[in-house]
Amino acid sequence: MSEQFLRQTRAVPRRASAPQLPLLLGVLHKFRGHRRPPLAARLALAPAKEDGAARQLLLQGMAGYLSESDFVMVEEGFSTRDLLKELTLGASEATTDEVAAFFVADLGAIVRKHFCFLKCLPRVRPFYAVKCNSSPGVLKVLAQLGLGFSCANKAEMELVQHIGVPASKIIYANPCKQIAQIKYAAKHGIQLLSFDNEMELAKVVKSHPSAKMVLCIATDDSHSLSRLSLKFGVSLKSCRHLLENAKKSHVEVVGVSFHIGSGCPDPQAYAQSIADVRLVFEMGTELGHKMHVLDLGGGFPGTEGAKVRFEEIASVINSALDLYFPEGCGVDILAELGRYYVTSAFTVAVSIIAKKEVLLDQPGKEEENGSTTKTVVYHLDEGVYGIFNSVLFDNICPTPILQKKPSTEQPLYSSSLWGPAVDGCDCVAEGLWLPQLHVGDWLVFDNMGAYTVGMGSPFGGTQACHITYAMSRVAWEALRRQLMAAEQEDDAEGVCKPLSCGWEITDTLCVGPVFTPASIIARGLVSQVGKAVRVKQTPGGRFRFFGQCLLEQGWPRSIAVSSADSPGIP
Repeated sequence: MSEQFLRQTRAVPRRASAPQLPLLLGVLHKFRGHRRPPLAARLALAPAKEDGAARQLLLQGMAGYLSESDFVMVEEGFSTRDLLKELTLGASEATTDEVAAFFVADLGAIVRKHFCFLKCLPRVRPFYAVKCNSSPGVLKVLAQLGLGFSCANKAEMELVQHIGVPASKIIYANPCKQIAQIKYAAKHGIQLLSFDNEMELAKVVKSHPSAKMVLCIATDDSHSLSRLSLKFGVSLKSCRHLLENAKKSHVEVVGVSFHIGSGCPDPQAYAQSIADVRLVFEMGTELGHKMHVLDLGGGFPGTEGAKVRFEEIASVINSALDLYFPEGCGVDILAELGRYYVTSAFTVAVSIIAKKEVLLDQPGKEEENGSTTKTVVYHLDEGVYGIFNSVLFDNICPTPILQKKPSTEQPLYSSSLWGPAVDGCDCVAEGLWLPQLHVGDWLVFDNMGAYTVGMGSPFGGTQACHITYAMSRVAWEALRRQLMAAEQEDDAEGVCKPLSCGWEITDTLCVGPVFTPASIIARGLVSQVGKAVRVKQTPGGRFRFFGQCLLEQGWPRSIAVSSADSPGIP
């Protein structure tokens, strides 16, 4: 992205309040190499009465993963779609001829997903699958939330350690690893590794003898869109042999993992896999292994429109855990989530770089205005060899959203979207009915956070897209409170651990919809209703009234009550 584009990109909402302007005018400042404040500055900003544990967290970098300079703070009803509109408008008005696709990432949506996860699976420690989306903003916000990280190679381990994540919060979850990368893990203190074959055991004995191994078992993922058991995982009948070999080689096996693949339509696959893990735990314990890690893998849906909702999957998992690994059994339960956290948080804007109209010379096929029927072929600056790879791998048909709303009187034409590669397979979508579009127009696609970032392709002549991060003030405050509420022993253990129940977190932090309208932001709501309704100015009266307003807005009672009692509301 050129400096000229950066200068001319407009990211200021028309209704932005005065204090917002400096932040929003600097929407792309991070692309100029802006760094977070030094540690000394962050410590100076910490309240003087902070307890020792909180200040120690600051010293260890826990509060430094994400700062306000890493994203655009939005409020007053300003959404990601508004931000995207401003950015595309600025790009269209730029004098440069080269305009590239770009992402807008709602970090607040990731925060909201995290609290939902803790609510639905309170016994499970989330680890983020870095391969899904390794963008800096995502890694920082998840590290700030206390997640562990599941890495598949040296590059991913380097990424998360570079931002300050301790080795104890990293699992090297690749059953087939290069020797050099095993040595890297050993050198940098990464102890938890996965395996599914004898050769991997032999490599670990030589290169990382102190590693704690997790045995990856195969599952029935025959109904999943993206299957993994064809490539990874050992069958149940071979588990005992591997566990015996590990014992003879003095390799410590501490747990079992599985992955049912992505897009599995049957939540019972998790229950069956958990039952299989119980059998392997019994084998390992019988052979003298100290089995205490259960890794549920991934495959969790990342969108609201998935065939099986996350809450349904969580319900099945909780029932299976209660049956096979009841609370208090001493087993640490993990999950490796990728799509779940990032899919819906990212929206991408791509531009039309070329178009052609193909006349369909068919007798009797004429439009009302008398012209010959035609189909329109649009060429985009991104294709299936870049950010739209899901078309090839996940059989997804992306649906574009037009930046310019067409009038109801505009005729629609049969249309198709193609990527920039000189290749007949680079078809993004076809069979669409769109109004007449032009070169330079922008198309927007939602739910583009998984396996898209960093997917530039020399074959298609594209580069990795730039990302603009945004977060609502509500989500930012929730993130900050999550840090201060973290239990001191969690940091000592080095493993992310939710509070006793996920409900406590959502209730305590008053987390609501990300990019909430101004009417349900505390200051905005009280100021709006104050003119129309007389509020009884008794101690706590105004706050109770605010809580009632939250209830009327549809917020949960527990959140409204805790908000009404909050002394921070003016």
